[in-house]
Amino acid sequence: MLQTLVSTLKAVGKPSELYTTEDGTRLLILPYGGRLLGMFSPKNDENFLWTNHRLESPETARAYYASDDWQNSGGDRTWLAPEVDFFLPDFPKLDRYFQPRGLDPGTYQLEKSDEGPRLVNRLTLQTSRTKKQVKLQITKSFQGASNPLRYEMDLAAQGVEYAGHTMKTSLRILEGKPEDAPLVGLWSLTQMPHRGELFIPTYSKSQPKVYFGLTDTPADEVTASDILVRFKMRAAGEHKIGVHAAAVTGRAGYLYATGNQWALIVRNYSVNPSGEYADVPWTDPDDKGYSTQACSVNSQWGEFSELEYHVPAIGGVTGLAYGEDCSQLWAFRGPESPVKAIARRLLSSAI
Repeated sequence: MLQTLVSTLKAVGKPSELYTTEDGTRLLILPYGGRLLGMFSPKNDENFLWTNHRLESPETARAYYASDDWQNSGGDRTWLAPEVDFFLPDFPKLDRYFQPRGLDPGTYQLEKSDEGPRLVNRLTLQTSRTKKQVKLQITKSFQGASNPLRYEMDLAAQGVEYAGHTMKTSLRILEGKPEDAPLVGLWSLTQMPHRGELFIPTYSKSQPKVYFGLTDTPADEVTASDILVRFKMRAAGEHKIGVHAAAVTGRAGYLYATGNQWALIVRNYSVNPSGEYADVPWTDPDDKGYSTQACSVNSQWGEFSELEYHVPAIGGVTGLAYGEDCSQLWAFRGPESPVKAIARRLLSSAI
């Protein structure tokens, strides 16, 4: 619950910022790790996002943050692509995965303005393939996002609560000529409670690329029709897929049961197939152009489902020193029937 989470973080020296948007949505921002840790509707303290169970008490949280392991508090985070360059330091060997600490947790500073809170992180990274260094600045700001269905009278007033926000993210190369820098792109990862189903609407049938896992799961774990990719995120272990930018519509959603209710989270984001998407599969780095990904995790890192998307890169062949992104996250909670009707309206009639 919200107040327990706030109190725990304060007790262990990881203070958070609670920001309320115009419609009453409450956003819990954690500078440590640059996270949007929680999103709450105006009258409900149940988080739409996943948070690490170790944050349930000061004792377990203190021990967790004292460890040398990567500390995944939960919520929504920003990483950088390509993953093979920044998270696999011995690539093409895949046996060592390391989250660069300058990126996560980074040294995010919280800034406040009339437009809303902002997080800023400056960092230096080195690529594993070319050994190039690049100095960067990531900026994240948060504002409100009105209910996209506020004018859809047939879906209004059915006992469904709403929360939403707009996130603006930018990436800047701080030194040198951008064409001399490595290709680097913003990567957004939203963590949600596990055992739901994720939907990626498509313009045409697109068979997802399996990045890892899915070798010992039921045959219907991932399916693709002419207009929709479905991923039932329920298996143990770690499983990830990606879909090409040319096929996706710019929305993806996740539906899950919570107690006797249902919740739906929808990411509304920009896709530019003409842009240069930096991320590539670990075992096939020549296979390019993926904008949208999903990862099911039930392992040492926790039990959560990730909805991920990428932004066209800067640096390298793009010649760009600056890139930015603006997206919305819409969340609904209520009885099964109206929540699924919302999913069909915002995502696909095939749900």
